[in-house]
Amino acid sequence: MLQVQLEVGADPAEVGRARRWARSRLAGSGIQADEPLAETLILIVSELVTNAVVHTGHPAVLRLQLPGVPEGCPGTVRVEVADSSTQAPTPRHAGGEETNGRGLELVDGLADRWGWRPEGAGKAIWCEIDRCSSPAAGAVWPSGASAPGSLRPNASMSA
Repeated sequence: MLQVQLEVGADPAEVGRARRWARSRLAGSGIQADEPLAETLILIVSELVTNAVVHTGHPAVLRLQLPGVPEGCPGTVRVEVADSSTQAPTPRHAGGEETNGRGLELVDGLADRWGWRPEGAGKAIWCEIDRCSSPAAGAVWPSGASAPGSLRPNASMSA
């Protein structure tokens, strides 16, 4: 298991730097840039870092937990963003022409699990994608199964 982190400044332009950094770390763990999983993870990184920077106006910390070079399809990838706000994340449903309010809705639809927990003087929002069973890996969810991801305040970490 490889765990890496990046400090992200309060400038929204830092989101692009966070995406580039995450791409390079994914490639180093055997997740190629053209894989659907990589594209999904970069979208999640972008959404979570954007939320942290825009809604707090303060720096944030992006963390990735990567299972290492896979044999077959093992492991779970975890994306986590810590910020200085104690306010719980609140998913919204954006209207058709609104340009904001879709970030957590996207994370909820793409991740297998997500939640948040208090951390220091703020919080950390995390999500996980199981490399073999994620929608990004082409999994088909059984009829009647709940959609991947749900808001679980203070959910415990799993690896």
